Amino acid sequence: MLSNKSILITGGTGSFGKAFVQTLLERYPTIKRLVVFSRDELKQFEMEQQFSGKQYAGIRYFIGDVRDQPRLRRALEGIDVVIHAAALKQVPAAEYNPFECIKTNVLGAQNLIEACLDSKVQNVVALSTDKAAAPINLYGATKLCSDKLFVAANNIRGGRDIRFSVVRYGNVMGSRGSVVPFFLEKRSGGVLPITDAEMTRFNISLQDGVDMVLWSIENAWGGEVLVPKIPSYRVTDLAQAIGPECEHPVIGVRPGEKIHEEMITASDSFNTVDMGKYFAILPVGAEYSIQDYCEKVGATPVKQGFAYNSGSNPDFLTVDELRELINAQVDSTHSV
Repeated sequence: MLSNKSILITGGTGSFGKAFVQTLLERYPTIKRLVVFSRDELKQFEMEQQFSGKQYAGIRYFIGDVRDQPRLRRALEGIDVVIHAAALKQVPAAEYNPFECIKTNVLGAQNLIEACLDSKVQNVVALSTDKAAAPINLYGATKLCSDKLFVAANNIRGGRDIRFSVVRYGNVMGSRGSVVPFFLEKRSGGVLPITDAEMTRFNISLQDGVDMVLWSIENAWGGEVLVPKIPSYRVTDLAQAIGPECEHPVIGVRPGEKIHEEMITASDSFNTVDMGKYFAILPVGAEYSIQDYCEKVGATPVKQGFAYNSGSNPDFLTVDELRELINAQVDSTHSV
């Protein structure tokens, strides 16, 4: 699939970028070139130390910002596949600095789309978030807008051999700024604050996210928003798994925060199909019909009114399962 291909990943020095690079080079050692495109020179330096040796000779590090379209065009020369992981993601920072978030998440997405259309890129996969479904904060709104831009880019590709698709998934366990490392840090103080006793979250591992992106590179038709079927957990159960001896005071929901995460809304159900391991929200007015898509990939349309959120999800992780997952990803000094 990716043998002798050149791949570029924006935001490539983040948690996802590192895991993607590691997996890609393990599974496809014959790729031609892998370009890590990001703004932070220190993170690029640190990543270069991690991925050193002959097996990583094909990696190139480009300092650049998705806000800078000329730099994107330069970086995309000779690239076949693009993974778009660059974004401003912190909800409070986005609320306080709204247009900075818009510049990166919306204008940056359009810059990348236009640069890809003017190059010989064949496949673009953009990373989304559960917060883009029925957004209630600015970050989610910018990612919804970004999703729409990437889906609609298929309408203006003309005769170009290129397709754009989106991968949307929920909370990545252990990612920076998420609740697991926050609870692990707070555990020594004896207090794990809970925003709401009813709060639930989806859970996906970093590796599962990487695997889904790789799957989409090979299988997406273009225009889909792909959503994985993943388990949920209750935040109270997570607190019990990490600090059963701690106090668990309820402090109230923060601005811009949902009780339950959503990835597919009832309004999306008219264009959503069940593919087995994944759902696909199909584009309105695409070159292909829902019926044709289902026949070719073995999918089934969901029932009208179907919604996929972490509160009504039939698959929940237990306290013991959460503890096992956390121990598998942290060192022994932080085990639970």
